[in-house]
Amino acid sequence: MCFATGARRNCHGTACRRSPPAAACRASNRSGELRPDAGGALLVALPIASAQSIFDPASPATESILNLAVLVFAVIGLIFVVVEGVLFYCVWRFRDPHPAPPDNPSAAAAGPELVEPPQAYGSRAIEVAWTAAPTLIVLFLTLSITRTLWEVEAAVPATAPDDNALYVTVTGRQWWWEYTYETYNGRKLGFITANELHIPLSDADQPRPTYLTLESADVCHSFWVPRLGGKMDLIPGRTNELLLETTEAGLFLGQCAEYCGAQHAHMLIRVIVDTPQEFESWLENQQRPAVDDPDVRTGRDAFLSESCVSCHRVRGTPAKGSYAPDLTHLMSRETLASGMIANDPDNLRRWVRDPQSIKPDCLMPAFGLTDQQQEQIVRYLETLR
Repeated sequence: MCFATGARRNCHGTACRRSPPAAACRASNRSGELRPDAGGALLVALPIASAQSIFDPASPATESILNLAVLVFAVIGLIFVVVEGVLFYCVWRFRDPHPAPPDNPSAAAAGPELVEPPQAYGSRAIEVAWTAAPTLIVLFLTLSITRTLWEVEAAVPATAPDDNALYVTVTGRQWWWEYTYETYNGRKLGFITANELHIPLSDADQPRPTYLTLESADVCHSFWVPRLGGKMDLIPGRTNELLLETTEAGLFLGQCAEYCGAQHAHMLIRVIVDTPQEFESWLENQQRPAVDDPDVRTGRDAFLSESCVSCHRVRGTPAKGSYAPDLTHLMSRETLASGMIANDPDNLRRWVRDPQSIKPDCLMPAFGLTDQQQEQIVRYLETLR
């Protein structure tokens, strides 16, 4: 069976734990308290860093993007004020036609004659002004945009010992995110997780950049966490790169920004910025194989006997699928279905029973399990922390 998001018929998706989807994000306040969404699902309280707003930057890249946006708004606002000011002045100043003095008494008796005002043909000064001014404005904005692109699109360096840099390969799939952790601080990691991207916190004395290599396994997607970086497309057959770095710890929410199918709106992104100590602890746990708890051996056997193993991977077991999310540490995540519902026992049972009732068109089918089989599998999955 498949735990997350997807498209139809086969197995797809991912699992995270306790966190808001788009509706949940709208229901959250600045402190991170979440209220029930429109469908009645209860979304638990979380330390959400902020809403998805480019006007609340939390990284050098988004700071540069915001500065450019403010500059562009100021320039076009000034142009608007000047143009509209001249327009309204002309409308007011020349609101009445000029009367021509009558040439004879009969014309005077008939009232002033309305005539067309004098027409001017050609003005070199005006023509030079309205050509040079837009040219200079466009040149100024072009240089400003080029500078911002230079700051945002940083080249990805080669890994090196003690570089304090994290390298992650992001693969977009319908409709979930796969994260392959390659190296950190020069040492190889080599594990895979889904939908929740953990990165280390930078500080003024020690930057800890995260370099993302972006790929797509199916259709075009776009990775966008508004407070951490600009949008970057994931295109089949092409590799793009993105730099994330922040000095603010917490949870940052994002969204696939390129329409990619029926569940595009529910292809959510969660970036958790951990302190260096928390991040090291998280890495250590994620690198371990799955827990083998004798108390849930029956559920483990039931899971491995189903076609779950064709899609999912659970390290340390015969389940070696690569088409759907890695479930080795499923319960260390905050949500299920790529951020749609909280990852708690009740929602996990609902998802195992019928994923289509939660995320229509996802690639994980309902397997028609008996209540006993379902409970055994859920108990086993709950041990994968």
